[in-house]
Amino acid sequence: MTGTASAMSAPDRELVSRLKFVEPIVRETPVIRIDEPGLELHAKLEYLNGIGSVKDRPALWILKRAIERGDIGPRTLVVESSSGNFACALATFAMMLQLEFIPVIDPNIAPINEAYLRTTCRQVIRVEDRDDTGGYLKTRLRTVKALLATRRDAYWTNQYDNIDGAAAHYHMTGPEICRAVPDADYVFLGVSSAGTIAGVSRRVRECIPSARIIAVDVEGSVIFGRPAKRRLIPGLGSSISPGLVAQAIIDDVEIVSELDAVRGCHRLLSAHGLFVGGSSGAVYAAIQRYFARAPAPAVRPRVVFLCCDRGSPYVTSVFNARWLAEHMPGFDPAAEQSIT
Repeated sequence: MTGTASAMSAPDRELVSRLKFVEPIVRETPVIRIDEPGLELHAKLEYLNGIGSVKDRPALWILKRAIERGDIGPRTLVVESSSGNFACALATFAMMLQLEFIPVIDPNIAPINEAYLRTTCRQVIRVEDRDDTGGYLKTRLRTVKALLATRRDAYWTNQYDNIDGAAAHYHMTGPEICRAVPDADYVFLGVSSAGTIAGVSRRVRECIPSARIIAVDVEGSVIFGRPAKRRLIPGLGSSISPGLVAQAIIDDVEIVSELDAVRGCHRLLSAHGLFVGGSSGAVYAAIQRYFARAPAPAVRPRVVFLCCDRGSPYVTSVFNARWLAEHMPGFDPAAEQSIT
């Protein structure tokens, strides 16, 4: 069964009751003003969610709605394909709800996230074969579907197409942005599984009609029809165009390289003290590129972006000198002054 299936049975009362202990983990996250030349820049610190990323919100909302509909019962196996954060959130919530969860991951996952999943889940499936785009997503999805075929009581949360994932951001993340920066001119949002941009863009357009929504993608991602190539940093882009992209309101698309994303991460740390992951660095780099092309406005634009997760899972990659020397030869540590 997938996240779009109709109800199987009446909601399980015990599971519904357990939700009250899970829901407080996801709460409003702060929006801070950071000092950026030429911009009034606001960063929403999504890494302060209880499990540690923006993915806490859709993970909770998808499970909650499926339990309330009766799609998930006490003996249901929950299954998902994830590069890290979504699986970690699901693993935690499933453990609290006393549900079995099997994540399907790949070699690009951060070691700390894989270790956490192997601690909290009885079974973790790690695929090793690259798909025709040079990535692993299609292989992960094939593995999920094969697993579903073996279990009649399995439920796929399907973060790429499940409208409940977008609803989480429509009902939570979007209103928080509107309250914090009610006169925002731009909202920059990274796109991967597309739930964030689908939900946030619709809510922001309702409460701030003049705000422009800028989608940020990475080179090698096929989401917006660009050619596929091998990517190294998890949480950026996708090897498929997720169904939730069609639900988003997008005024413009900015494409950055993984090298840009690395530079963005280091710049956020050295200039602003924000220790954040690859997608945050990519969006920050996209903001710089976007406004560098435009004539300087008379009034500084008010810009909002999300810091989706912490930099901790990236200490073996984006913030690691050896990894950078091997994979990002164009990166100059001396110029960034923030390498570890």
